[in-house]
Amino acid sequence: MPFNYNDCIKEGLLKRIPPSKDKAAQSFKKSHEWLREAENSLKGEAFGSVILASYTAMFHAARAILFFDGFREKSHACVARYLEEKYVKTGKLDKKWVELLDYNREIRHNDQYDLSFFSTKEEARKALESARDFVSRMEVLFKLISK
Repeated sequence: MPFNYNDCIKEGLLKRIPPSKDKAAQSFKKSHEWLREAENSLKGEAFGSVILASYTAMFHAARAILFFDGFREKSHACVARYLEEKYVKTGKLDKKWVELLDYNREIRHNDQYDLSFFSTKEEARKALESARDFVSRMEVLFKLISK
């Protein structure tokens, strides 16, 4: 698995596409749908579904930034590496947001694939809270870069 932005580019896991404000908007819309899915899952005490939906909301919000910039991902990890390279290093985004995305990606991975991992109500609640904050922060970043 690539560990930095340059590896992602070299291995074709981040590819240039035409920049698209429309695809960015669609991805933000998708992120809000996944937030609602996570909220409904929490109400139904489907904690694993909350983890999955919360991370997916985060993924789509981050992906919106890539679409706007003219990139397409082939790796979830490379989305975070892109944000690090283009926005953390330039001071437009605090590193904590990339760390939050990585952390929630790992939790989602554990929930889906680790047979001994079971999501708790507290983990699910924290994932949803993180997702709400992350989506909001990506929307702020989008407003900043799309001026």
